[in-house]
Amino acid sequence: MLNSLSLKSVLISGAAALTIAGQAYAFEPARSAECIAPANPGGGWDFTCRSVGKVLVDQDYIKGNVKTVNMSGAGGGVAFAHTVSKRQKDANLIVAASTATTTRLAQGQFPGMNADQVKWVGTLGADYGVIAVGKDSKYTSLKQMMDDLREDPGSVKFSGGSGSGGWDHLKVLITAQKANVSNLPKIRYLAFSGGGEALVQVVGGHVDAFTGDVSEVKGFMDSGDLRVLAVLSEERLPAPFDQIPTAMEQGIDSVAPNWRGFYVPGNAEEASYDWWVDAMNGLYKTQEWKDIMAKNGLMPFHKSGEEFTQFVKAQTRDIQVLSKDIGLIK
Repeated sequence: MLNSLSLKSVLISGAAALTIAGQAYAFEPARSAECIAPANPGGGWDFTCRSVGKVLVDQDYIKGNVKTVNMSGAGGGVAFAHTVSKRQKDANLIVAASTATTTRLAQGQFPGMNADQVKWVGTLGADYGVIAVGKDSKYTSLKQMMDDLREDPGSVKFSGGSGSGGWDHLKVLITAQKANVSNLPKIRYLAFSGGGEALVQVVGGHVDAFTGDVSEVKGFMDSGDLRVLAVLSEERLPAPFDQIPTAMEQGIDSVAPNWRGFYVPGNAEEASYDWWVDAMNGLYKTQEWKDIMAKNGLMPFHKSGEEFTQFVKAQTRDIQVLSKDIGLIK
C-alpha cells in the first residue's frame, strides 16, 4: 500500500503528465495565418505560399484565410531577417523556402544569420530547374547554347529570380561545368526579385535566357512565348511537361531539383511547430495538393520535422562545398 508521501508524489507526477499532455494539444491556429513569400509575385516562393494557403483553407486546417505577403530582397535574406528579428515568436506565421534558401545560408549571404535561428517545417515537393529562351531565340537546344559558352563564356546573358550566386545562378554554373565550359565566373547573370520578373525580361527579348524552375514557366510555355531547352531532372517529367528534353538526353549530366517548403520563427512555441508539421504532412496526402503538384510540374519530395531539419543542415554543407569548388566563395 502507498504511504501518504508516495501517494502525494504519484498525484503530483500524474498532474504534471496531464499538464504536459494538455500543452501538447493546446495550440489552436488563429482564424487567419500569414505566409511570407520572400520575392515579388510570379515566382516559385509566391506560388508556394498562394497554392499551399488555398489548400490549408480548402481542407479546413485554417478556418479563415492565409494571407500571402511578398517580401523581396537579398535572395530571401530580407524575409529571413524579418522573421528572426521581428516575428520570432509568431505562431501563425510560415515562410516559403527552397533550395535557394539553403544556398544563401551556405554562402553566408544572410550576415549574422544561420539555419538554427528558425524551425524547419517540411517540404511539399521538388521543382526541377529549367533553362529556357524566348520564342525567337537562335537556340533550339541546350547543346547549342553550351557550345557558344565554351567559345565565349560571356556570349549568353541569363536572368533568374535569385540573387547572384543563388540557386538559379548555380543551375547555370553547374550545367556549364558539366558541359566543360571554362572560366565560369565570366558567365553573365542578372538577378531579379522573383522568377516572374526574370521571365518577362526573356520573353521581352531583353535577356537571352532564363534559369529557374519548371513551375514558373508553364504560362509562357502555353502561350508559345517561351522555348524550354532543357529540364534539369534525371528523366523526363510527366505531362504536361513531357515534351521538354532533359539536359542528360543532350549529353550534359546536370540535375538540379529545388525543394519547396517552409520554416517558422525559431522561438514560436513547440506546440505550434508540431501543429504546422502535422498540417503539412496531412496536406501533402490530399488529392487537392496532388493535383496542384501534377499541374505545376512538382515531383514527389516530402521531408518534415526533424528529418527535414537534418536534411537542411546537410544540404547547406554540400552547397557550401560546391560554391567553393565553382569559385563563388572562398
